[in-house]
Amino acid sequence: MEIFLIFISGIFINNYVLSKFLGICSFLGVSKKKDAAVGMGLAVTFVMIIASLMTYIVNTFILTPLKLEYLSTIAFILVIAALVQFVEMVIKKYSPGLYKALGIYLPLITTNCAVLGMTMLNIQESYNLLESVANGVASALGFMLAIVLMSFIRQNVDNNENIPETLRGLPITLFTACLMSIAFLGFQGLIR
Repeated sequence: MEIFLIFISGIFINNYVLSKFLGICSFLGVSKKKDAAVGMGLAVTFVMIIASLMTYIVNTFILTPLKLEYLSTIAFILVIAALVQFVEMVIKKYSPGLYKALGIYLPLITTNCAVLGMTMLNIQESYNLLESVANGVASALGFMLAIVLMSFIRQNVDNNENIPETLRGLPITLFTACLMSIAFLGFQGLIR
């Protein structure tokens, strides 16, 4: 039951983009096209899931026994950076079009505060290995849900001729993100 609650909470209630406002850079930058949004969502999903597992192991078996918990942020960033380099190499080799579409936002997963925030929350909440991985999966799916929904909305909004010229582009995108955040606030009372 606890795993289920972590899972639902990570996707809907504590969505890192729409509730905690983490990972906004890639959320706004890559959500212009559906294919790029799905690719970024999958890349972040892979990184978040593996990072939740690896950072748990690093924290439990290296930092805590050596009483080096104060180095957790640096250690977690190094783990995330290594994972992102791996993802970048794989995407570049097997999907050059997606690699080009993601552009600068792919290496920025390393500094994506949603990924780091998820790993830090796992430690702060004292999650065990299964709970950490469940939170990583749920957080990743929540990020992917948010960025893919935004890409669908943006493609319709960007082609709409009824939007005033002064609101086109980034202003309407920010309004849309705000409305999506308000919609996700409706999930706040779902789990107590």
